[in-house]
Amino acid sequence: MTEPYAVPVPRGYRVGVWEVREPIATGAFGSVYAAQRHGDSTELPRTAALKFLPTGTATPRRLAHLRELIEREVELYRRLRHPRLVRMYETLTVDDPGRPELDGATVLVLERAEKSLSALLAAVPRPAAGPVLLAQICEGLAQLHGAGWVHGDLKPANVLLMADGSVRLADFNMAAELEGTHAYTPAFSTPDYTPPELLWAEIGERGRRIRPSADVWAFGVLAHLVLTGSFPLPGATPAARRDAAVAYARGADELRLSPGLPDDWRQIITACLSRTHRGRVSGEALLRRVEAAAGTGHRAFRLPRPHPVRRLGRTSLAAIVTAAATALAALAYGISVWAAGAPGSGGSGSGASAHVSAAAYGASELRTDRGIPPAYRLLIVETAHDCDQKDVTPVLIAAMLKAESDFDPDLSDPGNDEYGIARWTPRVLRWWMNEDGTPGETVPQPPFPPAESIPAMGRYLCWIAPRLDARVPGDRRVLIAAAYRTSYATVNKAGGVPSHVRGYADRIAHHLQEYAPPGRR
Repeated sequence: MTEPYAVPVPRGYRVGVWEVREPIATGAFGSVYAAQRHGDSTELPRTAALKFLPTGTATPRRLAHLRELIEREVELYRRLRHPRLVRMYETLTVDDPGRPELDGATVLVLERAEKSLSALLAAVPRPAAGPVLLAQICEGLAQLHGAGWVHGDLKPANVLLMADGSVRLADFNMAAELEGTHAYTPAFSTPDYTPPELLWAEIGERGRRIRPSADVWAFGVLAHLVLTGSFPLPGATPAARRDAAVAYARGADELRLSPGLPDDWRQIITACLSRTHRGRVSGEALLRRVEAAAGTGHRAFRLPRPHPVRRLGRTSLAAIVTAAATALAALAYGISVWAAGAPGSGGSGSGASAHVSAAAYGASELRTDRGIPPAYRLLIVETAHDCDQKDVTPVLIAAMLKAESDFDPDLSDPGNDEYGIARWTPRVLRWWMNEDGTPGETVPQPPFPPAESIPAMGRYLCWIAPRLDARVPGDRRVLIAAAYRTSYATVNKAGGVPSHVRGYADRIAHHLQEYAPPGRR
């Protein structure tokens, strides 16, 4: 290695099914290695990138900071799956007391890239495909911001280029979820890509307040670098350029962009590098302008689609919807988002556009005209698809939520100690809240948000389904619902729906018919 690695790992070291190969990159908070998978798997790729994050061999204060960074990155990877965000396949923990420098390290198994944009720029300061790359980077930001997150550290080193030439945004340990208009991130960033207002921002107990406009500023700097090979603010060092950014923000200097910039890109970068966050272009407007300048056409991000069937624990569906719930609630009030059309359907391939609203989401698997609240459809569909049991379907989950609470997220039944949209008893919910199957350390207290209750219901149903005796007659979905109300052992012993939950089972059967699209009953 030509530089000290934050987490040195020898070639050939095994973690889970992965064998460490050559080093790829390192930073202050982790080291990345190429890896090859051993054994058969239908879910994991043959190669991946392993990101090793430091162990507890540090001071308590530094260890707490490192844990926060790890939690941020893992949380985002688990919650968001978009085409322009690098994919995380699984997380592992090293258990090797014989190697104290590695023992306890968190390992993120990530999608393998060919190189970073930083490496590309080092070899070719002005890549011919620069505009197309920028369009994809901007698309990734739109996906991230649309899900309610801020990247917080957008720069060439955190933009990955895949074997097919496509772009992925990566390195999310500074990322944060928005809380209204702001998020809170650690007081670390790369000066050249940090907007002026954050260079002198106060640092509170929760860190530094940041807006999506900080990523827009970083995109403007990055775009200028990709297109011209130089930074948009003068100075031979990061410190000098930082001072120039402060002077520009205070009105003491003007923005002086490279004369070689095409006019359309000059306007875009100027709009990104406004002196104040309020003046910066953002969202769909920025994406449209960038794609027009790049000549790639409008293909903005889609609503998340159901993933292929996979084992529980690969992603956190509760978290996916926590990030998307606000957007879906807005969609229910008539706001729509752009979605690329399928080839030959009058979509992006022909230059036209289509609108997809929450009212139509999941229409192939759920009746959208039968009272299932639009804000929960994404969560219902994704929860069902995260289970590999064919009888745990979106229709079953919707029918059960209707029977349990009439989709009331604020249901409270203290007499039976049941709360929320799925009527959870707190001490039982404790066992099904965590996606890795481990019970919580404490009993949760109501109210229980749907983003926790519904995925927990899905995990429980997925656990119940294979434990029901195959010889018990009747609709397997109704039997699963009856077991949710009682237990799988009770259903097996009764040889069907127990008499005391017959009325409940009848309601489930009715709603299964009501919510199933034609031809899927």
